[in-house]
Amino acid sequence: MNLNIESILPITIIALTAITSIKGFSDMNFFDRYKFNVGAILGKSKQWDRLITSATLHGDYMHLIFNMMTLYFFSDVIILTFGIWKYLAIYFLSIIGGGLLALWVHRKEYYYSAIGASGGVVGILFAAIALYPDMTLGIMFILPMKGWIFGIAYLAYSIYGMQTRQGNIGHDSHLGGAAIGLVMAILFEPMILKVNTLYIGIMILPLIVLAYLVLKKK
Repeated sequence: MNLNIESILPITIIALTAITSIKGFSDMNFFDRYKFNVGAILGKSKQWDRLITSATLHGDYMHLIFNMMTLYFFSDVIILTFGIWKYLAIYFLSIIGGGLLALWVHRKEYYYSAIGASGGVVGILFAAIALYPDMTLGIMFILPMKGWIFGIAYLAYSIYGMQTRQGNIGHDSHLGGAAIGLVMAILFEPMILKVNTLYIGIMILPLIVLAYLVLKKK
């Protein structure tokens, strides 16, 4: 097996995330210090590092495994297309973008907390969909559909979930990550906007709705 930095990098991120998540399962002081929390970020302590560190924590093993499996499956296409530095930029800026959107949406809720790498994972996923909208994806690996259809359905459900507080899910961080992943893929490879104009345009429509809902939120 020929190992290089391109193949090792995603595994390293997954391993480090797994280690910190597992520590957080049994160490509540560690978990509480590094989770996303509006009060800790916007309050006196200004712990902005939580925008990143919260992505290294998960609620349970299923949450961790699902996120890391998704990251593993879609990392190769991004690294092979853009290289490792742009891959890292998409992943971490999607995490930050998702966190900032959650921070804005919940800015008056100082008790609000969240954890998980979903913002970054969804950013990688949507960058891959922007590149290959015709790829076949499946909901929970069961219901196959084209990537762009999955993207629209995912964004629409996430907007609905954000508005209705559906489930114990950070829909806002997912949406922020998806938006950053989609936009950065276009910035890094503008030609895909010309080649996949219709698909990308359709996926951008829910994000325009999201922008309207976010901007009108007082």
